[in-house]
Amino acid sequence: MTNPSKKLTPELVEVEPRKLIGKCVTTTLSFDDTAALWKDFMSRHKEIVNRVDSGFYSMQVYPFGFKVEEFTRETEFERWAAVEVENFNMVPEGMQTKVLAGGLYAVFTHVGPVKQFVETSNYIYATWLPQSDYQLDDRAHFERLGEKYYGPEHPESEEEIWVPIERKR
Repeated sequence: MTNPSKKLTPELVEVEPRKLIGKCVTTTLSFDDTAALWKDFMSRHKEIVNRVDSGFYSMQVYPFGFKVEEFTRETEFERWAAVEVENFNMVPEGMQTKVLAGGLYAVFTHVGPVKQFVETSNYIYATWLPQSDYQLDDRAHFERLGEKYYGPEHPESEEEIWVPIERKR
């Protein structure tokens, strides 16, 4: 079987800032509490009343000046489970707000279970990005889980991977 990540071609999308409400933890890859974060958030997401759509955001906010080649299993970053909202007028207790900065993103589609996500991610950061005319920008990275996201183990599950980019200097 061919590696589906080799066929990934991004769509380049310029976006306006987006308002998000959700739950956030500071974590590392060696202490991955993503499942607990999402379980907690999903038990309460219906409390958010002014959603823009039915999608979910899995967002990573890396330290300023983040370099992929220096990222280790011990690098601390923020991980978010969130939804996009129209405004911050009604924020449920215990949830946080985040304005996702606008700008240029390379948007890839990962198809398959989450255990294959590392292949897609490796392709994006180790193959596509170095060969492209772009470099990482200092903004949040995120995955958008929409109507074709059927769960982390589903073989046909789709999620959009949004990588913040700018033209190479």
